Amino acid sequence: MIYITSEYITLGQFLKLANLIESGGEAKFFLRSHLVFVNDEKEERRGRKLYPGDLIKIDGEEFELAHAD
Repeated sequence: MIYITSEYITLGQFLKLANLIESGGEAKFFLRSHLVFVNDEKEERRGRKLYPGDLIKIDGEEFELAHAD
């Protein structure tokens, strides 16, 4: 589970929060070299907005986004 305090985050920000990349500049390369799905839809845009309740799958590993209270 990945927690956020804002209304949404971008996929690039999510990758950093999940410790999959170290900087935002790595997001584009990461998305080209890994299978990423958001709510079962293939995604390659680092700017894709993610909201609490979204399910993100990366190379078979699942993450859920939730709002931190």
